[in-house]
Amino acid sequence: MSDPLAAQADRLLEAALAQSGARDPREFYRERLRELKRANAAGYEDAIRHYADTLVPEVASGRMEPLAAWTEYGRILAAALAPGRTVGIDAGGRAHAYDGPARERLILHLPADQGARALLVGLPATLSAAQRATFDVLVSGRQRPSG
Repeated sequence: MSDPLAAQADRLLEAALAQSGARDPREFYRERLRELKRANAAGYEDAIRHYADTLVPEVASGRMEPLAAWTEYGRILAAALAPGRTVGIDAGGRAHAYDGPARERLILHLPADQGARALLVGLPATLSAAQRATFDVLVSGRQRPSG
């Protein structure tokens, strides 16, 4: 991967974030990568390879929309940390099988270990009340909704 390619991918992501009002997932995914490095060295290497060989070239070339590419990357990181299934939570709080990034959905990875908390993959620009409650319970482990 060349630095100009990564810079172009970053510029395209920044433009998509500014246009959509979406939250920047990179810092969160960096933390997820640190967790992965500690827990699953092979999964970490696969994630780094996916970033360099797929995410950056696909985004930089315009073949993949930046926010979609990063959401998919987040799903890959979550699946490497905990086998399970990824779902999208709509504004009404209903779960749908993950069929790709959807900006209006809260995207969660539900580990197969039923005692484990859900892993956040993607957030809509604004959470609905039902999405906030789902996040509070499944990701944060709160039994009472915040705010």
